[in-house]
Amino acid sequence: MKRTLFLMLLVLLSFSLILSCGKKEEAAEGAPEEAVAASGIKTGGVLVFARSGDSVGLDPGRETDGESFYGSTQIFDNLVEFKPGTTEVQPALAERWDVSDDGLLFTFYLRKGVKFHDGTDCNAEAVKFSFDRQFVESHPYYQYGPWKYWGYMDMSNIVDRLEVVDDYTVSFYLKKVEAPFLANLAMDFAAIVSPTAVEKYGAEFASNPVGTGPFKFVSWTKDDSIVLDANKDYWGEGPYLDRVIIRVIPDATARYLALKNGEVDVIDFPSAEDLELMAADSNIELIQQAGLNVGYLAMNCQKKPFDNKLVRQALNYAVDRQAIIDAVYGSAGQVAKNPIPPTMWSYNDDIDPYPYDPAKAKELLTQAGYPNGFSTDLWAMPVARPYNPNARRIAEILQANFKEIGVETQIVSYDWGTYLDKTDMGEHTMAMLGWTGDNGDPDNFLFVLLSIPAATPPAGNIAYWKNEEFTDLITQAKETFDQDVRTRLYRQAQEVFHEEAPWVTIAHSVVTVPVRSHVRDFVIYPTGKRVFQRVWLDD
Repeated sequence: MKRTLFLMLLVLLSFSLILSCGKKEEAAEGAPEEAVAASGIKTGGVLVFARSGDSVGLDPGRETDGESFYGSTQIFDNLVEFKPGTTEVQPALAERWDVSDDGLLFTFYLRKGVKFHDGTDCNAEAVKFSFDRQFVESHPYYQYGPWKYWGYMDMSNIVDRLEVVDDYTVSFYLKKVEAPFLANLAMDFAAIVSPTAVEKYGAEFASNPVGTGPFKFVSWTKDDSIVLDANKDYWGEGPYLDRVIIRVIPDATARYLALKNGEVDVIDFPSAEDLELMAADSNIELIQQAGLNVGYLAMNCQKKPFDNKLVRQALNYAVDRQAIIDAVYGSAGQVAKNPIPPTMWSYNDDIDPYPYDPAKAKELLTQAGYPNGFSTDLWAMPVARPYNPNARRIAEILQANFKEIGVETQIVSYDWGTYLDKTDMGEHTMAMLGWTGDNGDPDNFLFVLLSIPAATPPAGNIAYWKNEEFTDLITQAKETFDQDVRTRLYRQAQEVFHEEAPWVTIAHSVVTVPVRSHVRDFVIYPTGKRVFQRVWLDD
């Protein structure tokens, strides 16, 4: 009996090896061959991702923060998407598209047979619905905004209308040429939502999201966890995981210990102090990539004394940026001098950074009429972000730097959603924030964060800086496809920004994502997305 069983096992093992060899070509592009499970099948299971704060909402059209997009990215798809780990656009819900010779008409041809998680069809009408609700004021669901990101991107001055050509063809008619338009459609705000679900839930759709994405929404316990289950009918590759749980663990070291103990599989924004311990742990892998980001302190230019350029320049001279890097970022950060990261095309490296010079800062304050300094608030974010892993600590360093020149500051904070709402409405005097590029284009930083249109509440430009020369330069740049011309204009715009100093630029970070060693095919996106569609677990 034992010999017969042994022979049967040998036969089964040989057969499984043949199947395994035959399946090697089915592995995801870029996956190491040796990482694929012995069966040739990418295994499922439950993946737990721990992050520092909760989502504000899960309707991608309404939200602007990365914490919200961490959840909605798994649930929704776009017409186009970024190739994993890049800002190169590839087809998604649209199989292909045409662009007219004048650049004013984009026509998209949709995949057939794609279903929303509620079983309804994803078609051209659903695409039109998803966009119309954000800018057609007569649309019955326009009232459930504000559609902040649509406004930040100036989309109402770009898109004239959408037209349904047939069930699976939809056209965008533009008012003007917009060089980054296609990349814009890969951003979270351009996700396609289920009209049936929006009609069912109304304002509560943000807590009951329904898309076509690789994972379906199951539940959301505020400040604790979001639970997502695999969409087994997904049209694209994956998902391989059975379930994703997105947990909130505010403290960075607590997140590390949860990873170390196997309670979670992936964590966000590790503390610089914990990185060495993680690197020495054979059960943990550190995935790293230069971030497409910037962290900054915005000075509200519509409030005194920050309406005075000399005051803004003085505060730039007062900050010891290298001390911030050493204390908070360690080897995972570099001093910022421009509002776009050095990895982005058109970065102006010829600009000289503001040196740490308290004497110069005092001199400028005296010229501005504040020889004895002044008192103000300093707002600090309550969550860790890729561009700012510890806002409270940075605020304390800034507070000490400003005190040296006679500027007394009180550190203020709120919960994350309230913080964003209040800065959007300009209630702050100085506020820390930052940005991770969403489409790989300088426009996504310069126009969204610093243009005059973006200074209208709810504002992306929380400095409320309204400089016509700057806005004219970046507007010209986005209305031509000639990258050499765009680069020249963006470099000039950075010079204007440096002179006018609406921000204290602080840092660009290297993004580090620690994962348990059994997590496979997790890729960092330069846009800051956390995508679990192709992730699997090697058990």
